[in-house]
Amino acid sequence: MIFVDSSFITAIANKNDQWHKDSLKVARKIANKDKVVSNLIISESITNIGNLLGGKIAKEVYYNIKDNYILFEESRPIYDNTIHTLLKYDGTLSYVDCLSIEIMRKLKIVEIASFDSDFDKVKGIIRIFD
Repeated sequence: MIFVDSSFITAIANKNDQWHKDSLKVARKIANKDKVVSNLIISESITNIGNLLGGKIAKEVYYNIKDNYILFEESRPIYDNTIHTLLKYDGTLSYVDCLSIEIMRKLKIVEIASFDSDFDKVKGIIRIFD
């Protein structure tokens, strides 16, 4: 099982993204793994792709995520834990990144497909990016 960050989803969808070629390599590496996302990852990804590539592509990406990824349904307790993680990193990680970390901890996931080097600050997480 691997957690998937919006930076990966955006890169694979956008041929002009600086990480696009790397995202194709990562996609091959994680093809046979269960991929997990959160509601906020979907929101970030679809917003980014819509802004960059338009609504039609954003819709295609949404349905790809819906059909091929496991959606972790957040709840108030995990949001509370996320605030503690945000404080631990003193705001140097975004709220969405901290939520991703909390979901990974809850599901005992150690790998994340992401081009966001901020995850390198987190002990016990392996970032898959090439």
